[in-house]
Amino acid sequence: MTDEPDAILRMENITKIYPNGIMANKGVNFSIAAGEIHGLVGENGAGKTTLMQILFGLNHPEEGKILLEGKEITIANPNAAIAHGIGMVHQHFMLVPSLSVAENLVLGVEPRKGVSLDLPEAIRTTEALSKKFNLKVDPRSAIRDLPVGTKQKVEILKALHRGARILILDEPTAVLTPQETDELFDELKLLKDQGNTIIFISHKLNEIKALCDRVTVMRAGKSQGVFAVADVTEQDISRLMVGRDVILRVEKSVAKPKKPVLKVQDLMVVNRFRKKAVDDISFTVRQGEILGIAGVEGNGQRELVEALTGLGLYASGDISIGGKDIKKLSIRGIRDLGTSHIPEDRMTYGCAADLSIEMNLLSYTHDHPEYNKNYFLMDINAINEVSNKLVEEYRILCSSPQQEVRRLSGGNIQKVVVAREFSSNPKLIISDQPTRGIDVGATEFIRKRLVTLRDEGCAVLLVSADLNEVMELSDSLIVMYGGKITAYIEDASSISEEALGLYMLGLESQGPEEIRRVCHD
Repeated sequence: MTDEPDAILRMENITKIYPNGIMANKGVNFSIAAGEIHGLVGENGAGKTTLMQILFGLNHPEEGKILLEGKEITIANPNAAIAHGIGMVHQHFMLVPSLSVAENLVLGVEPRKGVSLDLPEAIRTTEALSKKFNLKVDPRSAIRDLPVGTKQKVEILKALHRGARILILDEPTAVLTPQETDELFDELKLLKDQGNTIIFISHKLNEIKALCDRVTVMRAGKSQGVFAVADVTEQDISRLMVGRDVILRVEKSVAKPKKPVLKVQDLMVVNRFRKKAVDDISFTVRQGEILGIAGVEGNGQRELVEALTGLGLYASGDISIGGKDIKKLSIRGIRDLGTSHIPEDRMTYGCAADLSIEMNLLSYTHDHPEYNKNYFLMDINAINEVSNKLVEEYRILCSSPQQEVRRLSGGNIQKVVVAREFSSNPKLIISDQPTRGIDVGATEFIRKRLVTLRDEGCAVLLVSADLNEVMELSDSLIVMYGGKITAYIEDASSISEEALGLYMLGLESQGPEEIRRVCHD
């Protein structure tokens, strides 16, 4: 554990208890030194998000105080945080897609020419900030046309433009390629050299090791200590987070694929901007294999998954599951073919936030005979038994299965979704970002389950922006760029992260005939 340097900011004895009685923070002490990059890690539900929400004025503690440069301050809301030089870049970008970079940068603090926005001044401001902090962006570009890595830069510039000296970055690399992550790290180190202080929240322990000076580890609402990153290993950090040894690498045997379950042929999806989001792609997923899809977000993965699961329409081509064409089937009809779906957006598509854990776990099976005594009366005992079993089996941290889902941490909400989907006896699992934003313990658990289901004969389609995940879990890989398949890797273990990143950025591509031959085979 490190000696405490002179701190620019201290949070002392922070305690936060939610109305449902859950103690998110218990007497937490947290401090950062001026000009350092400080990692903050912990399992979902460990209290790190609540702690940072308190620092940014999105939440308020029952006890404790915050000191900035030795003086106690009150942070009633985000505006107060910004006034004190504290900025936060959220995991989900807070940008207006239809506006330009410059318009987003000055939103809320617009330069005016009369009653109108002074757009030339906004552009000049953006260019000057971009140059000063080496965060290169085009002020005139529309946000919707930018790659994810550039959007990340715009969010950071927004915070700096509002006077942030202390930056909270929440999972900033969740959707970046290795090349974009390296570029971001260089930019963050430059910000540090210019006197800025950065709190870096991440579940990727290799990134904590590569970037941070010190790390605070949280577990069960308490701090487990502050450590110099050079003095601890990834295994040390994960052990402090979870309270046990965690297997950080996926352990699996060689796949033994059998007959096809999902077949996609010449699929075309047109998005709401009348552009080809999915452009003439074909592939097959077989029993007993995990086929991964790698790609920077916004290259057709979402539209592909929506077409496969019935959430969206497709313009042409064929999709069959278990030999049955799904073109005219409803979402329920597709599920009845044995399809399970872990959606990218767990709050919109994965759960009913205001209903209980129990009702969410049984939302697709509540009408099954085993849960009904007759047409008018549900078997409460059977429902309680299965919900309690799943809560225990999937380690869902809650007061009871009757607790509302919206009161859970993000990782525990994900566990509810996963428990429902994995326990439905699936033939095909479409798993879209299954471990995004969750801790190493939950990640280890979900990945093991996917491998077990594969070994039991499931066909698994895995979409993930986490390159470690998609490379370690997948047996074979396809890469999507611009709505097309740019590469098909038959053995996922045969390619490096750097080579995969080149395909993801569109800098490399296999020949179309080679891709079509392998995909059709």
